[in-house]
Amino acid sequence: MPEPKQDRAIRTRHTILMAAATVFEERGYQAATISEILTTANVTKGALYFHFRSKEQLALGVLAGQDQSLVVPDRPCKIQELIDTTMLRAYRLQTDPLVRAGVRLTLDQRADGLDRTGPFQHWNAVTNELLDKAQEQGELLPHVNPAETAEVLVGAFAGVQAMSQATTNYQNLPTSVSALLRHTLPSIVHSSVLASLDLTPQRGHAVHTETATAAAPDEATTEASDN
Repeated sequence: MPEPKQDRAIRTRHTILMAAATVFEERGYQAATISEILTTANVTKGALYFHFRSKEQLALGVLAGQDQSLVVPDRPCKIQELIDTTMLRAYRLQTDPLVRAGVRLTLDQRADGLDRTGPFQHWNAVTNELLDKAQEQGELLPHVNPAETAEVLVGAFAGVQAMSQATTNYQNLPTSVSALLRHTLPSIVHSSVLASLDLTPQRGHAVHTETATAAAPDEATTEASDN
């Protein structure tokens, strides 16, 4: 049976985004070219321009796409959900070129004219929301300002991941992020909550396996309905 036109368009868009991610990660925004992305994607110029009209739109697509695979299931403990979200991001940086390229673009100071604020704003909003919920549930110490703490945690993660990329190409990132959380959370979280948290470096891989397993039945159902 021929592939439906809409599915083919979605698949082509994904192929182009992944090719752009590969080129942006290797070359940076300024040095990357449309022709190199076309060659990597192995699609026609018309197909690329149907989805993305410029290199800037390609970069914005990569920046937006990096967070789509970072959704963590709802947790009763919101600090554990925050940890899981953070550790999953660390794991994805090791394994997902779209996430790596998005982070490189976000921190690329030579990306003139590219709005790089979106990922920071999104990551800060997610962290702030989880801290607000944690505060409502009594998980945070009385002095904590969720908005201020969210900015500190997001900024600290950005620094740790940048250092990890430069020194080990992300090989030590889960261990470094685990250490960051172990050093910062005691200053904002009640000790009774701390005792129940999983802060191990392997947490990101475990959450990834959990989310992938949960998604599998939905994908199977979608394929069955299509057939």
